[in-house]
Amino acid sequence: MRNFERPTRSVAVARNAMAATSHPYATLAAVNILQAGGNAMDAAIAACAVQCVVEPGSTGIGGDCFALYAPKGGDKVIAYNGSGRTPAALTVDWFEERGLTEVPRQSPSAVTIPGAIDAWTRLHADHGRLPFARILAPAIDYAKNGYAITPRVHRDWSLEEKLLSADKTAAEIFLPHGCAPRIGEVHSQPRLARTLERIAAEGRDAFYKGSIAADMVDRLRSLGGLHTVEDFASAGGEYVTPVATDFRGYRIHECPPNGQGIIALVILNILSHFEVVADPQSPDRLHLEIEATRLAYAARDAWVADPEKAEVPVEEMLSPEFAARLAGMIDLKHAATDLPDFEMPLHRDTVYISIVDSERNAVSFINSIFDSFGSGIVAPNSGIILHNRGQSFSLKRGHLNMIGPEKRPLHTIIPGMVTRHGKTEMSFGVMGGYYQAMGHAHLISKVFDYGMDLQDAIDLPRLIPVGGKNPRVEAERTVPAKTVAELTRRGFEIVPAEDPIGGAQVVRIDWENGTLTGASESRKDGMALGF
Repeated sequence: MRNFERPTRSVAVARNAMAATSHPYATLAAVNILQAGGNAMDAAIAACAVQCVVEPGSTGIGGDCFALYAPKGGDKVIAYNGSGRTPAALTVDWFEERGLTEVPRQSPSAVTIPGAIDAWTRLHADHGRLPFARILAPAIDYAKNGYAITPRVHRDWSLEEKLLSADKTAAEIFLPHGCAPRIGEVHSQPRLARTLERIAAEGRDAFYKGSIAADMVDRLRSLGGLHTVEDFASAGGEYVTPVATDFRGYRIHECPPNGQGIIALVILNILSHFEVVADPQSPDRLHLEIEATRLAYAARDAWVADPEKAEVPVEEMLSPEFAARLAGMIDLKHAATDLPDFEMPLHRDTVYISIVDSERNAVSFINSIFDSFGSGIVAPNSGIILHNRGQSFSLKRGHLNMIGPEKRPLHTIIPGMVTRHGKTEMSFGVMGGYYQAMGHAHLISKVFDYGMDLQDAIDLPRLIPVGGKNPRVEAERTVPAKTVAELTRRGFEIVPAEDPIGGAQVVRIDWENGTLTGASESRKDGMALGF
């Protein structure tokens, strides 16, 4: 039920279809596609393409994509892994010879072959309805004719001025006056518009073969990269079998490794071992969620990797015995100090889209360039921002996630889907890099443990553990002061979050009334809208 005492907006409610994204232009594009006869997959790709233009710091066609799709509102969930691989010539030896212990952000070694366009074109061919050119038309229009800068986009953009100024093309495109565009200023990307027009007309091969691929390869190789046109031409994602667990009578579905979706399920499995306390913001509840996350993330950093290149113990991680073992390690009176070390970069930039159409096809769709503006490297002719997903690799020899040739890294972006009694219940996702697994578990618990209104659940204050043996926790300033004081007394080191944590979008199906409910992250510029 909605708590009207909280300073938050209402959920969106509609009969026919619903879209929830982090940008108004993207939500509007999705709704327009749906009203023009497109389905949920068409709308998700159209919205994502728009966000690749109007939220350039958050996502782009030079990044990766994952999707979950539930046709006709059923419980048979289809998963697609659109993450890219490293160049065939890249090995851990290359880094050791240069004395590197981590992958530098603004370097070609951080750039894996982008998988987004391959994912879009494959998902559209298999599940879309409208012509691909029609779907990309709104994004092309914004890139060519301009879009107004929104507040959150401006904030994130302005924080990356130093990164963008280090790349000539990035500075030309994204620092038009030597700084980030202001709120309300109109910005355009004509180079990207031409690239999108080529992709709309020629499909996948326009990106992975020919002059656009050569533009990206030439730029990367000029910086010392090992990428080749053959690496781009051979790139391709794949359909995969989702992983799932049961929680409070619902089936929660995630993409399997190399994504971290399995870790959201591990957290939920741990939470299942504990009784639900009355207050979702109480010290007891947040203590439990923090410790469950720390344990699950330790497992993630040890085991989640590319299953084509490493033996990932999926069954063990989802087993009742593993959940019970981790649950037994939690002391509800004191913060643990004996966890295995794990390093966790903070909040990355991503966009997540949730769409349900009139036929109740449900799409959970996520696209990312990892850090804000990715690697900061932009291909000069095509205007494509290249992501820095390669930073998720380990350079430790013997580690399952060790960098290697034609390998996919541990991936943070994870779409989610919920089913129950043979039907789709909810399409959901939470942006925020390494927060996403905790964010999924946090959201699901608030909705199904506490019966919270979707928007209220999204708008609750957030926190995230950011240390290993040191129980350091980054918390938004809206976490209750009494809760912070008590968690501190229990041994947690609570530090204020410099940035908003995460960003969620949700659409839930009400089968009894034949309606849809949507909620959108108030920390972002976006909205949920239906008709």
